[in-house]
Amino acid sequence: MADRDDRTHLSTDAARAGATPHMTRYILGISMVLIIVVFAFILL
Repeated sequence: MADRDDRTHLSTDAARAGATPHMTRYILGISMVLIIVVFAFILL
């Protein structure tokens, strides 16, 4: 058997192949606030 390493090594940015605009934290925060407001109206 040959001891060759044919694996491709990529950096994390190259493996992801896309941009991360960091909008997820805002979307999660806003949706959490909206859920709390809706539940508050349901309980009143």
